[in-house]
Amino acid sequence: MIHSYAMRRREFLGGAAAAVAQPDPKNILVVTAASGDYILAAGGTLAALIREGWKVNVAQFGNDEKLSAGLSPAQTRLANVEEARAAGRLLGVADTVYMGHKSGELGYTSSTEMRQQLFGLIRHFKPKTIFIPDPYVHYQEDRDQFWTGKMAEEAWGYSGGGTFANDLTRMGFGPYGAPEVYYYAVGRPYRGGEGGDGRARFVARDIGATLEQKITAAELLHTRNRLYALQVSRRLRQPPGDDGAAAGLVREYLTELAETIGRKHGFRHGEEFNHVGGTEGIPAYVLERAVPKR
Repeated sequence: MIHSYAMRRREFLGGAAAAVAQPDPKNILVVTAASGDYILAAGGTLAALIREGWKVNVAQFGNDEKLSAGLSPAQTRLANVEEARAAGRLLGVADTVYMGHKSGELGYTSSTEMRQQLFGLIRHFKPKTIFIPDPYVHYQEDRDQFWTGKMAEEAWGYSGGGTFANDLTRMGFGPYGAPEVYYYAVGRPYRGGEGGDGRARFVARDIGATLEQKITAAELLHTRNRLYALQVSRRLRQPPGDDGAAAGLVREYLTELAETIGRKHGFRHGEEFNHVGGTEGIPAYVLERAVPKR
C-alpha cells in the first residue's frame, strides 16, 4: 500500500512518540537525488516557507556527474554543484549537504549507507518537516529518484527509534523522529491513484507569489538545462539553441507545470504533495483531553 512505511513508523515508535518529539522550530530538511529535482517539484513552496521564516537545508545524494552535454564527469559534477548552490541561495536555502554518490547508479549503492547518512542529518538538524521524492509515483523513469525516496522514507520512519544507527547515538546524535513528511513528484503533476491513500493526505499550495523566484532559480542550472534543451531539440529534429533558448524552454515548462497543477486545486499556479504526519499520530482521546503546557 502507498506510504506503508509511514504507517509502520507509527507502530514502531509507539504511536504518538514521533508526534511529541521536540523539533527545531520552523526547520525543514529537503532530500533530493539530483540538483534540480527539489526545485522543479517544490521550489515555489520552499521559497514561500522561507519567506515565512522557515530554515531550509538540502541533502543531495547523487553527484550529478552525468547531467551535461559534452563535459567530462568531473567537469559536469563541478558545474552542477556550483550552479545548484547558486540556485539554492536564490531560493533562500541555508545549506546543501552533498553525499557524492554516483548519479544514475543509486540502485547499486548501499541503501543502508545512504540511510545511515540521512539518519545523521535528521538527528543533527532536527527538522520539523522533511521533503522527499515520492517513490510511489507510477512509471518513474528516473530510478535515482525512486531509490532516494525509498531510502528517505525508511530513514524518516525509523530515525526516531533506537534499533538503528546506534553508532550515531554513541556520538551524541540520539534518536529523533521528524513529525511530518511531504512526498513530491518531480517534473509532473500527480496522476489519479497516486495521492491521498492510507494516512497520506493530498495537499496543494498556491505558489503564485513565488513562481518567478522558482523559475529564476531553475534557470541558473545552466548545465542541466543545456542537456534538457538538447534532448528536446533531438526529439523535434531541430538544432539546439543557446543558453537563452534553454532558459526559455525551462521557463515555459515550469509555467505550464504550475498552471496544470493549479487548475486541479483552484489556483492559477500551484504545487502538490502527499503529506503524512502532523497530529494524526496522536490518538483522538489524547487530543480531546490535552491542555496547554505551562
